[in-house]
Amino acid sequence: MTEKIEVSTGEDDLISLRAKNLELETALRDTQEVANRRLIDAELRHHALKNGMVDLDGLKLIDPVDVNVDETGTVKGAASVISKLQREKPWLFMSVNSSSLASAPPSTPARSKLATEMSLQEWRTARAELVRRR
Repeated sequence: MTEKIEVSTGEDDLISLRAKNLELETALRDTQEVANRRLIDAELRHHALKNGMVDLDGLKLIDPVDVNVDETGTVKGAASVISKLQREKPWLFMSVNSSSLASAPPSTPARSKLATEMSLQEWRTARAELVRRR
């Protein structure tokens, strides 16, 4: 029973560690790109809804190069891209449309009826209500 014990040199370990390092760096880069894309999509949806976009499928018309994420994780250019889209393709956004040009009347507080304006029966009912609330 002769067993051959394989003694590894440090070179094999170093090569495998470099390969593993390269694999992890690639995975990290891919994950960061996916996270940035999701962050940009969320920011674009936020600004589109804030500006009144009717159908969010219109966001597919935006060139992704115009929006980017900086080192701090802040999305740059989303608001300007949405406003540009709103100018160029206004049918994607809700327009202010009203059949009446008049403004709503101001609200006035409900005026209670004075006792001198009430009939005897109305006065008795109102007095009974007041006495009951005490």
